[in-house]
Amino acid sequence: MNFDDYETLPTTQNFTTHMTAGAIAGVMEHCIMYPLDSVKTRMQSLRTAHNGTIAETFRHMVQREGLLRPIRGMSAVVLGAGPAHACYFATYEHIKHTLAQLTRHRHDHITHGLSGCVASLVHDAVSNPAEVVKQRLQMLNSPYRGVWECARHVYRAEGLRAFYRSYGTQVAMNVPYTAALNPARAYDPRAHAAAGAAAGALAAAATTPLDVCKTVLNTQEAAARADGLLEAAGHVLRANGPLGFFKGVQARVLYQMPAAAICWLTYETFKHALAGNALDSHGEDGAGGAGGAGVAGGVAPPLACAALRLAAAAGDVPPAAAAAAAAASTLTRS
Repeated sequence: MNFDDYETLPTTQNFTTHMTAGAIAGVMEHCIMYPLDSVKTRMQSLRTAHNGTIAETFRHMVQREGLLRPIRGMSAVVLGAGPAHACYFATYEHIKHTLAQLTRHRHDHITHGLSGCVASLVHDAVSNPAEVVKQRLQMLNSPYRGVWECARHVYRAEGLRAFYRSYGTQVAMNVPYTAALNPARAYDPRAHAAAGAAAGALAAAATTPLDVCKTVLNTQEAAARADGLLEAAGHVLRANGPLGFFKGVQARVLYQMPAAAICWLTYETFKHALAGNALDSHGEDGAGGAGGAGVAGGVAPPLACAALRLAAAAGDVPPAAAAAAAAASTLTRS
């Protein structure tokens, strides 16, 4: 089926659009997958019992600590993930656009990789404090009742450095996630979902040892206080041997595959929806009535057409429905 019309959705270099779409994507990704993230953190703890498998860890958390225990600390993710992802995608799009113009699109893979690396530096600088608070709230017998109490206690007891003790490890861990992007520079939900899932799975497995060390650095458990990556690695090795560096790898892979796909698909959908609304609101089609209609329906066509395209890949959408989706998208923009 032909979705060429849909691929011509407007692109934008609007800073606010990228930040808004990025913030929505970040919150969606982390909130949807948060219970599994809590399980992963608990599995990586050096002193927690009953954390051999995902099912065992989750069952123990719920039975001993309550049904809501797996989502404790989610507010820290909302406070951190929104601004962090907003900064990530705004930085990524700005640098990618600038480099693409300088190189005239001759080295897009390098351009995308460099853009992602720089964006990761910004993202991790914003998100690292929230990550510290989140992981301390996720630990067994956490003494903190909420996000702000935890943040105040950590700052008073350990200073500002506590919030960035794992920054270098976090950056090294996140760099592989910049490898899989959409080189065609077109809106393609299947491409973004597949690329995000593949990048998430491969990078999650490869960087699990760094993630385990990051958990040690962020949580500072009584028997495993560490100030750097090597010291944290030493604690892991002494506590659990070489296999300890891969504790929680299953939960991490299961988390990152859909999380990365959710993040990129949500971002691209809202980016193009917001870009389309911005064009319509400025009357660039030359007809005020049509522009108003575009604003009213600007979000629905990208979301509906994205769903149809994903379903069409599995053969569940007849050609007539696909053609109707493409026509609706064209009418909305005309």
